[in-house]
Amino acid sequence: MTSLSRARLALPEAIIAPGYDVRSVTPGIVHIGLGGFHRAHFARYTHDLMEIDPSALIWGIVGSGLRESDAALLAAMRAQDGLYTLVERDTAGETCALIGSITDAIDAFAESADLVAAIVRPETRIVSITVSEHGYNLDSATKSFWRDSPAVQHDLAHPGTPRTMPGVLVEALRQRRADGLGGITALSCDNIQHNGNILRASVLDLAELTDPTLVAWIDDNVCFPNSMVDRITPVATADEIAAFAARTGLADRVPVFAESFRQWVIEDRFAAGRPAWERVGAQFVSDVAPYEAMKLRLLNASHLAIASLGALCGYETIRETIGDPLIRRYMIRLMDAETGPTLPPVPGIDLAQYKSTLLDRFANPAIRDTVKRVNTDAPLNLLLDPWRDRLAEDASIELLSLGLAAWCRRVRNEAEALAATDQRLPTANIAYSALRALGDDPVAMLSVEPLFGAIGRDARLVSKVGYWLKCIADDGIAATLAQAKKRSLL
Repeated sequence: MTSLSRARLALPEAIIAPGYDVRSVTPGIVHIGLGGFHRAHFARYTHDLMEIDPSALIWGIVGSGLRESDAALLAAMRAQDGLYTLVERDTAGETCALIGSITDAIDAFAESADLVAAIVRPETRIVSITVSEHGYNLDSATKSFWRDSPAVQHDLAHPGTPRTMPGVLVEALRQRRADGLGGITALSCDNIQHNGNILRASVLDLAELTDPTLVAWIDDNVCFPNSMVDRITPVATADEIAAFAARTGLADRVPVFAESFRQWVIEDRFAAGRPAWERVGAQFVSDVAPYEAMKLRLLNASHLAIASLGALCGYETIRETIGDPLIRRYMIRLMDAETGPTLPPVPGIDLAQYKSTLLDRFANPAIRDTVKRVNTDAPLNLLLDPWRDRLAEDASIELLSLGLAAWCRRVRNEAEALAATDQRLPTANIAYSALRALGDDPVAMLSVEPLFGAIGRDARLVSKVGYWLKCIADDGIAATLAQAKKRSLL
């Protein structure tokens, strides 16, 4: 079995080797949130640029993680000198490429000093972020910076040893200013609308609380471009990893499996230069908002809505779910009738073709993406944001309401299942603890302020969600979908 090492790179025939000397890659980027998506997306684009441009070798990536659960991945990445295999799959087959753009991995859960030091290095010019919405320490209802969270309170009391992503950035920027270094770019790659603006607000809010004099320096020296990222990247299972090793003869502990499709749209606002990612397929624009809205409203909202429906139907994968004729019709109608009409014009995009591509991607037989992954990762705001827009226009919200009713019922079922087996509810998941005891009363459910905010008190929303909750409770999800078809909603 072949092991991975930059000092001695010998690969099985099935693996495409880098076309550049992996020992020559030097770090210029620090990434916070080193998971499968970053390694399938950002690191892949950077690797591809290194393949065609030797000057890009200065843009190596130091990956890091702030969660206790990141430890095993980070240790494996360090043991493999940052190397890993990316397996890209579609109906035509698969390709396996060794990615060499990540040079190191830092476990910053217990001690963040090494991560801060990596950002402070003069060579570091970009810090990229993939930590999910939770990592920004946002109030779940208002989506503003949650100053009173326990993690933020720790960073306020101990700014030199931060535990949050904004805290790490504020401390690193403070040290860069003290050392007389220039600014950097903080590039969010998370599925949050206006992600760069949200990141900037979080950093500035925390800086105002810890060192108000730093705020003006950050404003003058740090850029926070918005971006839109897209690639379906399921979590690799132990069986998939073992099968990959047996098939290829490569002892890679952390391969990544992803679809072939990928997209990256970025606002071209960088403080200290950037890689020429446009040479390998990234799109630089002056305003990413239309593309961001397209992806969040059509892909992500659809993903979450059908994943809840699929879970209630007993499906395990997104492919099974979209293979259900009524759920497929639901997704098409949701995009055409409710989420799609909330979009601004998207330059250069054929929306009808984009929506058709989404259906094909969700049905990809080569990718085993689970409803559990989507339901675990996707924030509720993906459904609430288009709802707000539809309510403001006094437009139909029938399908969004069905999606939310399915979400509520699914969360309640999961909470009850955990309780029945004496498993503790996830303390960070407000939804489990809040919805478990509320039955199917839509007024009670939607009044949970941390989840729904003020929109949960809207009478139109309560009426529509209540209707679908009652249908699901009385007749089951299959009959509810059939009723939606009978009413010509699907």
